[in-house]
Order: sequence, then C-alpha cells, then structure tokens
Amino acid sequence: MPTTPRDRIGLCSVTFRALPAAEVARIAAAAGLHVVEWGADVHAPPHPAPALRDVRERTAVHGLAVCSYGSYWRAGRDGTAEFGALAEAAAALGAPRIRVWAGTEDSADASAESRSRVTASLREAAAIAAGRGLSVALEFHSGTLADTPAATLRLLDDVGHDALSTYWQPPVDAPDEHALAGLATLLERVSAIHVFSWWPGQNRLPLHERERLWRPALELVADHPADVLLEFVPDDDPAVLPRETATLLGWLEA
Repeated sequence: MPTTPRDRIGLCSVTFRALPAAEVARIAAAAGLHVVEWGADVHAPPHPAPALRDVRERTAVHGLAVCSYGSYWRAGRDGTAEFGALAEAAAALGAPRIRVWAGTEDSADASAESRSRVTASLREAAAIAAGRGLSVALEFHSGTLADTPAATLRLLDDVGHDALSTYWQPPVDAPDEHALAGLATLLERVSAIHVFSWWPGQNRLPLHERERLWRPALELVADHPADVLLEFVPDDDPAVLPRETATLLGWLEA
C-alpha cells in the first residue's frame, strides 16, 4: 500500500481563490494537510516581496511548508523577464519549485518553429531557476506541449535540463486504466500530482467516488518524491476539505 510521507500531502491554493491566503493556510492545516502550492494569480502575485514574505510567514505559523509556486507563465509566449520575476517571488515565498505551462497549443498542432521556441524558453527558465536553487515543473495539461505522456517525455528530453520535471493529473474523461498507464509512463519525471475527482467532464465529485483511479495512482507514486496536492473540490466549498483530506489520508494509511 502507499507509503507517501504525510509531509508531502497538501493543497493547491487556487482551490479556494475566493479566500485570503491566511484563511487558506488555516483551513489546510486544520484539515490535516502539510504543504501548500501557492498560486501566483491571486494569493501570491510575483510582487511585492514583503507581501510574499507575509504569505510565507502565515504558512509557517500554521505548521505548513510551501512546496511550490503555481504560476501561469507560458513558455514560448511569456518573456524571460517575467520568469525572472517569478523566480524572485518563489525565493521570497520559500517555494522550491515553479509550475509553468509549455506553450499555448496542443502538441499535435505545434509547428517545428513553435516547438523549438517553447523548448528554448523552458531551457532558459530552468537555467534561471537552477541559478537560484529552484526547480521548474510542467503543468500536464491540454493546450500545451505537455498534453500527453509521450509528448511530455519528448519535451523534457528536448529541453534536457535536470531542473525541469513535470506534474501529472488525470486527463479529463480518460478511463482509469488509460490515466494510470500515463502516470506509470511519466513516473520517474513526476514531481507532483494534482488530485481531484471529476467525472464526467468537469463534474466535480467527492474524492471517494474515484477510488478506482486514486488508490492505484497513490500506490504508483508511493516510492517517488512527488507532492500529492488536493485541487478543485466540489463547489469550491472549504467545508468539504476535511472530508476530502480524510479520504486521501485514509487511502495512504490503509
């Protein structure tokens, strides 16, 4: 059964965009979580530094650690200066990893020129991050060059930088077996997974209703240093976070 350490179980702050950062930290800790991925859009914009340090301090006050900085920077579209600001913000926040997006189109639609631009941009971002002692991870998502396991591995290999890894999440509407096969394919390169229960489409269900997906997924990542982060709970309702956390921890500790 899974042996994922409890200190790698956490929350993506974008799950509760409507709440202030201090409240997000409080409810995450109260639910029994241990780490937070702070989103760069609402809770931890990349400036000013004193505000970021305040988020960092409030996180620590509640006994939580910052595991990552969830940015919306898109390689090949957004510039180096913008990523540099994100790297500075991540350092101020105490986030060891920055989540980024690989371009703006599906891998099957990308031209050679577009692919080359995204690859070069990611390589430069990884170098900037590494220079600050940080790492970078791809959002595994449609509309990017990291939209399938094969495409993600190709991109990681093309960039060829040790500071770059990938996230994983189940593709929308993918059968459990298909999703799990994709995770197994990417496993050695995965630094975090986003845990949510959608079916069908983006219909949000209680986490326990996708047990046949998540129990095997957690078993796969059990012996790998990946953060396990809850995201997008039903109705964006903070009141269900303890229940969802209990489900996740129950699987981990069974």
